[in-house]
Amino acid sequence: MRDADVASRRGVLRTGLAILAGGMLATAARAQDADSKVEQSVVQYQNAPKDGQKCSGCANFIAPNACKVVSGAISPEGWCVAYAPKGS
Repeated sequence: MRDADVASRRGVLRTGLAILAGGMLATAARAQDADSKVEQSVVQYQNAPKDGQKCSGCANFIAPNACKVVSGAISPEGWCVAYAPKGS
């Protein structure tokens, strides 16, 4: 076996392992994000705005009905204590 063949095989194996590890890390990060959300009751979520503040104006809101912080379906008209106004 030539040195070039061995080096080439090692390169392919390293690349394959790097791709596999990257995929595993991405999957773990997505799972961690899902687990890091809090229950609606913990942040006193309600389906109505409060003092002019509502989810659709919050930096954590993900249209059409999700949140970066709170689990479950979120109304754009809702509100919770995690409200953070969107930056201008």
